[in-house]
Amino acid sequence: MVERARPNLLITRHDASDNVELSNGSKWRIWPGDIAITLGWLPNTEIEISRIDDEMCSHVLINYSNRSQRVRVIKANEHWPVEKVRRELKSSTRVKGRLK
Repeated sequence: MVERARPNLLITRHDASDNVELSNGSKWRIWPGDIAITLGWLPNTEIEISRIDDEMCSHVLINYSNRSQRVRVIKANEHWPVEKVRRELKSSTRVKGRLK
């Protein structure tokens, strides 16, 4: 079952590249491979939060305006295991390299 919040959440803070705070007070740490997606997000960007079943991330933030920008996140006070992140990022880089 997918847990969804109302899509009227706005970005209240996104000054650190890997952290974002939403208008409901929730704070999230952005998956390193997804940070570039958020660079175009503005304070008036509407965000929807959905829980996901993923080994590394607990939720996804979705840009509600186009629904195509999905950013994997964990709560801001949590941290990923460093070695797992390195392996995941290295693996995704190899896959992207093959697709080009």
